[in-house]
This record gives sequence, structure tokens and C-alpha cells, in this order.
Amino acid sequence: MNILVATSEAVPFAKTGGLADVCGTLPVELAKLGHEVAVIMPAYRNIRAGGQEIRWTDYQFDVPIGSKIVSGRLLVSQLPESEVPVYLVQQDDYYDREGLYGEGGDSYRDNCERYVFFCRAAMEAIRLLGLSVDVLHCNDWPTGLIPAYLKVEYQRAPKYMQIASLMTIHNIAYQGQFWHWDMLLTGLDWKYFNWRQMEFFGHLNLLKTGLVFADSINTVSPTYAKEIQQHPMGYGLEGVLQSRRDVLSGIINGVDYTVWDPASDGNLEANFTAGDWPEGKAKCKAALQREVNLPELPDKPLIGLIGRLAEQKGWTLVADVMQRWVSHMDAQWVILGTGEPYYQDLLGHLAAEFPNKVALRTTFDEGLAHRIEAGSDMFVMASRYEPCGLNQLYSLRYGAVPIVRATGGLADTITGATAETIHYGTANGFTFDDFTADALEGALRAACAAYTDSPQVWRRLVETGMRQDWSWRSSAQQYVELYQQTIDRHRGQ
Repeated sequence: MNILVATSEAVPFAKTGGLADVCGTLPVELAKLGHEVAVIMPAYRNIRAGGQEIRWTDYQFDVPIGSKIVSGRLLVSQLPESEVPVYLVQQDDYYDREGLYGEGGDSYRDNCERYVFFCRAAMEAIRLLGLSVDVLHCNDWPTGLIPAYLKVEYQRAPKYMQIASLMTIHNIAYQGQFWHWDMLLTGLDWKYFNWRQMEFFGHLNLLKTGLVFADSINTVSPTYAKEIQQHPMGYGLEGVLQSRRDVLSGIINGVDYTVWDPASDGNLEANFTAGDWPEGKAKCKAALQREVNLPELPDKPLIGLIGRLAEQKGWTLVADVMQRWVSHMDAQWVILGTGEPYYQDLLGHLAAEFPNKVALRTTFDEGLAHRIEAGSDMFVMASRYEPCGLNQLYSLRYGAVPIVRATGGLADTITGATAETIHYGTANGFTFDDFTADALEGALRAACAAYTDSPQVWRRLVETGMRQDWSWRSSAQQYVELYQQTIDRHRGQ
């Protein structure tokens, strides 16, 4: 199978979120399964200034953007430890900038034009490079015009007629909405600017465009695929998704166990496996407590949290519970993340007032993130919504029992501890349903009680999680099946 992955981000070239992890890892796993895979993305400034080897090509092209013609060029690199080519679309007026989508919290005003150009460039690259493509895997709104171009402009063109399109939603809250006159930039007929196709409450919506024109749609967990078909999780696109529910599915993102594995992780004080974790994890816990200046209390629960300090991630609930707990509960908290000033200030005050119970690091530190997973006894994710989530999967591998709200990928990966699930050995964490501080506190109390009073139950929870396989290989195999369904659907039309 020949697959072209179109994306605005891919590690290690450019990253703002989980989209980059998927598009930098999935292609490598697909190639390992014997498929021909390539990636195409913009040649941002940071890519060309970074350490990746990039080669010039002789491939140049001109594409229409509204009433003008804009030139571009293709560069080429490859994903690390693979032969998967990465084609980089060079157009310095659009991509030679400080940020990917904006600067200082503001989006670039010409983002629509920038990604219209990228979508057209991706289409031209297929012809220029002589690529044989069975499925074009598009990701999020920056690639939303590609399925439309395939259906409208290229449907009878040689080399393009057989190409099927898959549109993956990584976070439906980001849709690429622009004023209606930007429709002119796309080059598509105004007849498509209607409520069934490209128009969204008077605006041009690029994600909606991709969802309407793609042969198949998927997102990054089965539960999220269901949630986004209903208000408010669909962010206004629930009707579109309901109308296309027969082609909508969800696949959990995978974990790169070459990076996230306590058995070989060089960031840790001690390495450990599911077979010998108590001693190794105890050493990691003590080392983490020393690193963040918490008292070394081996028998008290250490609760870890990593991520963006934002309301969507449930920090309102976490802060509420922490304020109740710090004065009378024998538990420690270690937090790594940056985000909204309100939460940074509130958590900062707690850390200053209760330095023996709260450690806060408002920075990005990849090594510390690994050490928090390895040293924590439990890990909290109280998200209002979570399309997939990765930290709960890291936590399972590192023996930090997850405490999560049952939404999106968290619901699909964490089986809450009950008498029945513990008996049958399927429990790997603690879950709660309501988005309230009381519900979170109930799950935390249950986890702390199990940790303190039921060591055999706790051991079983830890080992169940550590032995589960959430690798990209499994996810890649599911994508292969989805690609084949997409191809069959396209060619059966």
C-alpha cells in the first residue's frame, strides 16, 4: 500500500502538540509493516535551522492562490531511524517565521492563505515526484482542503483518480475558521460555500471541508469519535459528523516504547520492569523527592501531574482538591507544566505555603517528565475532554497508577478499579465520571486507600498496567485496516 501523510507538524521537525507525535511515529511503524510511506509538511524556519539533514531538490512549482500565482519548492529529509521520506514545502513568505501558526498568542492573519498554499503544494508534489498514492492521510484543519481538491479538481486526473482520502481529527476544537472572502483564496467554486459543505455560520471552515469531502474520517480514540457527534463536544460540527457516522471511527494513538520504557530509560535513577518494579520504583521515588525538594517519605502517596495548566485539562478540579488536601491529607504532589497564569499563581502559592507537600515546576523538562512518571505512585488526568491522551499510557508503563476522568481516550485505556475488575485482573487505574472536584476527590481517596491499606491490590493494579501493550505497532495495524476500507470505499463509488 502506498500512503502519503499530509500534516502541518511531525516530530522531530516541528511540534506544538500530539499531532506531531502521531505524524512523526505512525509513518515509521507503517513502513515496518511493509508499506510505502511518505510525509509532506511545510518547511518552517525552525526545521531549516535545526539539526535534521535536509536536501534540496530541483522540483519547483507554481500554484494559484486567489487571483495570483505563488511559487514554491520541495526539499527532502527523512524520519529518524527510517527510510521514510519527508517532503518539505518551501515558501519563505509563508513559512520562514518564528512560529508555526502564530506568535505571542495571536494567530497569523494569513493562516488561511498559508495552508491553502500547502494543500495545493501537496497535490502538485504527487505529480512532480511521480508518487503512486493509494491513500492520502490528512490531519486536522491545515490539510482540510486536500480532500476537496481531490474530489473537485483532480477527480478525473491521471494518478489522482485512484487516491482515497482519510481525514483524522486530533482535536475538534481547532477548526481553521476564516472570514467568507477567504473562499476566493481556495480557487473552489462559490457553490461549495454552503451549510452542507464549506460554510460554517457565515465563515469558511477548513476542518468541516475535510470532513465533508474525505472518503473516511477518524479520530484518536473510539470514545472521542462518539463524543464529538454530540453537543458540546462536537464544537458545532456534531451535525456533520452525525451525517457521516457510517465512515467515522476511532483509533487510539500509540506509545513509542523506545523512548518511554522504564526498563531502558536513561533519565531514571534506576531501571525496572513489571517483574522487579517495587525496588526500582522506590529508588526513583526517593530520587524524585530529592530533586523537587520534597521530604523522602516512602510510604506516603506521591501524586504526579504533567501538562498544560488549563481549564480543559481539569485544573479547576485539581486545584480545588489540592486546597482541601494540603492541610490534612498525608499525600505529596509533584506538578510539571505551564499555562494559564491563574493556575500557575494558585499552584505557586500552594507550593510556597506547603513546600513539604507540593512541588511545582513551571517549565518544559522532558527528563523530569520521565522521572515524574517513574517516581510517582499515581498520576492524575482530570480532563474535561481528552481526544486520546498519552500521559496515562506512559503512566501505565511506569507503574504510576492513573486516576482519570472517563472521557475520550482516557475512557478507552483506563479500566477503573472495582471489586469485579480487580477480581478478573482487568483494572489498571481509577476513574470518575462527573466533571466535579467531589468526583475527582472520591477517585483519589479510593486510590490512596488502596495504596495504603491494600498492597496486594495495588501491586496487581501496577503490574496489570505495566504489562499492557499500547505500542504504535498495534495502532499502525488498525490504520492499515482503515486505509484498506477507505480505498475500497473510494473505488466502489
